[in-house]
Amino acid sequence: MNQDNMNCNEMLEQIRALMFMVNDLALYLDTHPCDMRALNAHSQYSVQLENLKNMYQAQYGPLSIYTPVNSWDNWVNNPWPWERGGM
Repeated sequence: MNQDNMNCNEMLEQIRALMFMVNDLALYLDTHPCDMRALNAHSQYSVQLENLKNMYQAQYGPLSIYTPVNSWDNWVNNPWPWERGGM
């Protein structure tokens, strides 16, 4: 899916999928630390996840309390994570 044409819900769905893949690969790498294919895939998905999260946050506001904000209003006045499907 082209990231430039995704709406809010599609972006959140893709973020969740990438989070799952990064986490799943990290668990695999705990027991297979020399698997270069898995390590490269983890790296690629991590970069995609970071880029997509940055895109989402630029358009729709912070995903979590751990996201730096310019103003507390950005956090308070945007839908809270559970109001937009949670993370």
